[in-house]
Amino acid sequence: MQQTERADDEIDLTRVWALLVDRRLRIAIVAVVALALAIAYATLATPIYRAEALLQVEDKQGGVPGFAELSEMFVQESSAQAEIEILRSRLVLNDAVDQLRLDIKVRPDRLPIIGRFGAGGASVLAVPPFASYSDGKVGIAFDEFFVPEWMQDEDLRLVATANGFELYQDGVLLLSGPVGTMVKSDDAAIAVYISALSAKPGSTFVVSQASRLSVIKAIRSNFSISEQGKNTGILKLSYKGSSKSRIKLILDAITQSYLLQNIKRLSAQAQNSLDFLDKQLPEMRENLRQSEDELNRYRLESESVDLTLETKSVLERLVDIESKINELRFKESEVSRLYTKEHPSYQTLVQQRGDLVVQRDKLNEQIKSLPETQQEVLRLTRDAQVNQEIYVQMLNKVQELRILKAGTVGNVRIIDDAIVDGEPVAPRKSLVVVLGAMFGLMIGIGWTFVEAVFHRGIDSPDQLEAEGIAVYATVPQSDTQVELSEKIAGKRHKRSGVRQLLSLEDPADLAVESLRSLRTSLHFAMMDVNNPVLMITGPSPGIGKSFISSNLAVVLAQINKRVLLIDVDMRRGYLHQYFKAPRSIGLSSYLSGQHSLSDVILPTQVSNLSFIAAGSVPPNPAELLMSPAWKQMIDTVSKDYDLIILDTPPVLAVTDPAIIGQTAGTALMVVRFEENSVKETQVALSRLERNGVNVKGVVLNYMLPRAGRDHGYYSYKYESNLEQG
Repeated sequence: MQQTERADDEIDLTRVWALLVDRRLRIAIVAVVALALAIAYATLATPIYRAEALLQVEDKQGGVPGFAELSEMFVQESSAQAEIEILRSRLVLNDAVDQLRLDIKVRPDRLPIIGRFGAGGASVLAVPPFASYSDGKVGIAFDEFFVPEWMQDEDLRLVATANGFELYQDGVLLLSGPVGTMVKSDDAAIAVYISALSAKPGSTFVVSQASRLSVIKAIRSNFSISEQGKNTGILKLSYKGSSKSRIKLILDAITQSYLLQNIKRLSAQAQNSLDFLDKQLPEMRENLRQSEDELNRYRLESESVDLTLETKSVLERLVDIESKINELRFKESEVSRLYTKEHPSYQTLVQQRGDLVVQRDKLNEQIKSLPETQQEVLRLTRDAQVNQEIYVQMLNKVQELRILKAGTVGNVRIIDDAIVDGEPVAPRKSLVVVLGAMFGLMIGIGWTFVEAVFHRGIDSPDQLEAEGIAVYATVPQSDTQVELSEKIAGKRHKRSGVRQLLSLEDPADLAVESLRSLRTSLHFAMMDVNNPVLMITGPSPGIGKSFISSNLAVVLAQINKRVLLIDVDMRRGYLHQYFKAPRSIGLSSYLSGQHSLSDVILPTQVSNLSFIAAGSVPPNPAELLMSPAWKQMIDTVSKDYDLIILDTPPVLAVTDPAIIGQTAGTALMVVRFEENSVKETQVALSRLERNGVNVKGVVLNYMLPRAGRDHGYYSYKYESNLEQG
């Protein structure tokens, strides 16, 4: 049991290969269609080009020679990923949009291709690639176009006039004016400046101002950035589009905007420091003046002499320390705008200033031992010199910052300007064609596998025999019968109503040979039955049941058997078309008492074969079959014929076969290859068996040759031998 389950779970590669071989024509057709579509796309699709530029983000800016220490205060190193995000930011892209006016969309109001044939008479304009349109017929260029936010992304109609233009929204005139002048609406919410217009009066354009966010999203979708190598600071910028000139200008605008914002940022930091110093200079100048005045006043009042050499030495040291402390305070104020107090650079400045404060306090202790007059002179002299040092330092810083600001170059440089590759990057025609063919093969193969998974039709007699259903014959598809059916389909349209029997048209056909094999099997199967009545039925319509019945009757008659073929399908029977007989006189007219049995039994073109047509369509076929006349007719003809073949309606469609089967000695069920399922066959057999109908077995009709199925190929080999004689 476990081995059986394991075998069911395994993939039968032979069956998979056979399935693909069987559907090879479909797979090939799907692949060819996909290949044709891929070729059409590769040929007709708009080519997409790519512009590329190269930037370098340096670790530091060089600054102005001689001011390296000051320049380093304004440099912040950033990672490549941070620079990539800045490049994709609205800060940078907004400048590109404004510079090129990418938010202005304009096109002529006409059909894309054939509309050009109807517009004429205007000269060609040489317009910029943005905020404009020009072809061989019309041209227009905008310098400005502004609408309120609630009107953005809305198409407006601009009509050329003899004196200028008119702008409409849903048929309402918004404004009008001449070309070459700024035209504004009454509330100044709409502003239009058309620099050039070449079109016949009455020519219409569709113009709109796209929202800033939608334009930026469109730019980002075509814009890509990557770092070349690891931690190199080299950024490769790419921009894709259908116009070579447009994508080059857009990429150049982005790189220039990024470069300028980088310079402006560093320059702004220097400007902030300048603003701070400019505010402090007047105050420091006043402090210096007051300290000098106070020193001079005290000397006059106390008639003090100059300081001793020792006191001068202390003073010089004290002034130097105060100068350094003030310089560190200045640096600390700058660093505090760049780093937090926990940053190592900030902590170093604090520590250095603390050490100088300790030294200053020690010198102040020494000063206390001097005479009072000397202390006061020393204090006032120190204040004056310290204020002078601070004032000079600030003046120097101001000059340095101004030079630094003027010489700011940023830490970004453009290595390569935007350049467009001459060959389009999309569509890649060879790749599209190859992928199209592969995709077509995958669809064809996938379709085949999905169909195999969900299809439950019978594709082998083994499936029926595995369920205990005897298969009496497998009738292969006949190419001759297919041709005959196609002719009938054409004639049916002309209401000819004539069919041809395969057993008469091509007696050597393999399908006819299969029916001869069935004839032999029936000889033994019907040896122990109570009457020579054979019912042929099927689960559903359209399975070739009437084909089997009529041609089996012919091959039985050809061995001198007296055969009566009865078309019991009084609803849709068409066996009369095979024998060129009228349908109106037949079984229904006999059972309803309109004709006698001798009237409805008709001779045919085949010796020993008689035929009863279905008759006119009655309102109650099942009730007629349940009448005593039906059983009486069967009893009567059973004495005169060696075999009576009853061609019945489908079992699962009507109840007639269950009634007819009560009078039949045996029954065969016809199922169609790959159309009827095993489950459907079992249900039909079960329904007949519940009504006491003895079904001997099944005839598998319309069998097609399949790869991996040996008997199908054996049949074709046999046919070849017959042709060779």
